Amino acid sequence: MTERGSGGPRVVVVVVAYNRSALLQECLNALLAQTVPADEILVIDNASTDDSAARARSTGADIRVLSLPRNTGGAGGFAVGIAEAIEHYRADYVWVMDDDTVPSVTALQELVHVVASAPQNTNLVASRVVWVDGRPHPMNTPRVRPFVGRRAKVRAAQHKCYPVRSASFVSLLIKGEAVRSRGLPIVDYFLWNDDFEFSTRLLRKGRGYLAHESVVVHKTKKFGSTDADPGARFRFEVRNKVWMLLHSGSLSFGEKMIYLGATLLRWARTFARSRDVRVLARGLVDGLREGFGTQPASNSAALAAYGVSTEAVEQLESKAKSGL
Repeated sequence: MTERGSGGPRVVVVVVAYNRSALLQECLNALLAQTVPADEILVIDNASTDDSAARARSTGADIRVLSLPRNTGGAGGFAVGIAEAIEHYRADYVWVMDDDTVPSVTALQELVHVVASAPQNTNLVASRVVWVDGRPHPMNTPRVRPFVGRRAKVRAAQHKCYPVRSASFVSLLIKGEAVRSRGLPIVDYFLWNDDFEFSTRLLRKGRGYLAHESVVVHKTKKFGSTDADPGARFRFEVRNKVWMLLHSGSLSFGEKMIYLGATLLRWARTFARSRDVRVLARGLVDGLREGFGTQPASNSAALAAYGVSTEAVEQLESKAKSGL
């Protein structure tokens, strides 16, 4: 195993955990087994009611745990974790993932390899995400970035990767400088679309790649894509999509129109496959009302509503020339 501090970029892992302690254990064991280890491993415990925090602390002396007083959702957990990694742990790159993500032993090694050979304005690199049976996970498979020249695609393919326009928080290596410039994930999104908005914001004027050789397993309960039946949580999907279209600068106007069309088709499929259309209809109405009637608060204000106050978030938020 390579020693920490061997001259490469300083990498801090951020794992957001909520009530999946057994899966969190698998995730942390895999992180500790990396052929190129991270400099720090930080677990953000989102007010779990199981033994997630205790299990993380007992897994290894090098694992740091920050327990939040209330569940801030994936968006809040990643915002806090990324800010802490950059401001307090001085990360050059932050490697983020959910607690149900299990990286292969060379996952970070391959991400760092792509970073080392990528253009200077590369802001993020994502892993290839598979399900438990090895199939590509449709929930976490980004598409090739449109309008990329053939030469750039060929050059990326030589390093076994391809250029992307968005990526998910299931194993994503993020450049710290890009976060300082473009801002953190938006806490008020709580869940859904937070990683899409954040990654497209970082990639609006930067590059990103999917590293084919960096593989992680996303241990979701079911194999499926984002149009699976979400039940009452559909409210977050609708509200956050509206917020993104109205208030985010992560997409150009033309991209927003394409995104809107794709969203409407996806929602139609969701309704067609739902076993309780009434629940989805209530989520649609509530999401549209909140999306058009409100907008996301600043991260500091949103976290304060949860009783969370972090100097790191405040520092990064004050510095970022955010594209919101």
